[in-house]
Amino acid sequence: MEKDLTTGSVLKNILYFSLPYLLSYFLQTLYGMADLFIVGQFNGVESITAVSVGSQVMHMLTVMIVGLAMGSTVTIGKAVGAKQKKQASLTVGNTVTLFMGLSMVLTLLLLLLVNPIVSWISTPAEAVVGTRQYLTICFIGIPFITAYNIISSIFRGLGDSKSPMYFIAVACAANILLDYLFIGGLHFGAAGAALGTTLSQTISVFVALVAVLRRTTGFSLKKEDFKLKTKIMEQILKIGVPVALQDGFIQIAFIVITIIANRRGLNDAAAVGIVEKIIGVVFLVPSTMLSTVSALSAQNIGAGKHERASLTLRYAVSIAVGFGLVVSLIVQFCGSSVVGIFTKDAEVILPGTQYLRAYIWDCMIAGVHFCFSGYFCAYGFSGISFLHNALSIILVRIPGAFLASKYFADTLYPMGLAAPAGSLLSVVICVIAFLWMKRLLFIRKLDTALSSYAP
Repeated sequence: MEKDLTTGSVLKNILYFSLPYLLSYFLQTLYGMADLFIVGQFNGVESITAVSVGSQVMHMLTVMIVGLAMGSTVTIGKAVGAKQKKQASLTVGNTVTLFMGLSMVLTLLLLLLVNPIVSWISTPAEAVVGTRQYLTICFIGIPFITAYNIISSIFRGLGDSKSPMYFIAVACAANILLDYLFIGGLHFGAAGAALGTTLSQTISVFVALVAVLRRTTGFSLKKEDFKLKTKIMEQILKIGVPVALQDGFIQIAFIVITIIANRRGLNDAAAVGIVEKIIGVVFLVPSTMLSTVSALSAQNIGAGKHERASLTLRYAVSIAVGFGLVVSLIVQFCGSSVVGIFTKDAEVILPGTQYLRAYIWDCMIAGVHFCFSGYFCAYGFSGISFLHNALSIILVRIPGAFLASKYFADTLYPMGLAAPAGSLLSVVICVIAFLWMKRLLFIRKLDTALSSYAP
């Protein structure tokens, strides 16, 4: 199950790792979209809005968990690259203990906050009941959502991106079947979508655990590996906390924008919710490149192969930009057809198309800073990723969306431009930080070389 990514063709390793990862992301997004699609076939706009708003809250929690788990992926990857089996075992054990404890605390806390959360995000009155039901059921399933994501992060740190793909495939198939049962057959509406999602994640976790017990992982876990170690926790949290905060901050920005849209009325709220799901699909490639760069670079850094880490970044940026440009151009001609997949309501399709045609350019631009973020995380500089995203959100995304909504009440197009505008600022900061890092690494290398010749 362990895969050495420090030798051979860098491009080949990127494709080997990223393609299963991309398919995993696609399947994960597919079962999220399945909720919205199936609800749209059997229920009205109020249920679509409830699922889109509720799933956005859950997506924020999930990406924060995944962001925190990035610390484990990178730490495991460096240990694997440096051939330190014991370090890898300790990181895996500590990861399990940390995240299972965290998931229980989150579950209890969020169940107490369901009603305030529904109020805070300015849920349209027609969708309040459905959103409350959706969130309550999903919050109960947080331990299973957490378990799936930490198991996947461990596998990816070992260089194995295929196993998580199989686990999510099981969840996707189960979710679609359960959605048709609960939404189409039993008419549970938004609550049925939440039941399908939670139960499918639970099934996926059990499949993953069976797979772990039956396979050779390349290292052995002992009871003492699950006891929290200060040094290991510091390594995981040093990388994971800034990434989790960054991802949480990004999702808060999305929720703020959702609130802005919600206040424009039910149709605009539904349009923005649908577009966010579509954006989730096209952002699969940039997100995959981020994770690929972090995992591959971590192993190469652990092995002392810094040039291979830089080459990984360059290839990933090229892939992300090329994909983003093609998709953005296609959407300019087919935007209404894409939005129309989720609803037949013309009053939702029009603003949704406007929003999508503007927002889609962010796929290309954000692809660049996603790749840089993966590179920074691999070196332990995840604070840089937090910084550029925070500045982008505070200075551009939220103010831009608010002003566009205020001054362009008849169209969502200007509001959609806030995202790519924010990403442009992130790219500038990332390039500056990258040049600073290269200079820092050069100075360190020079100091090491000079010290070796010192008398």
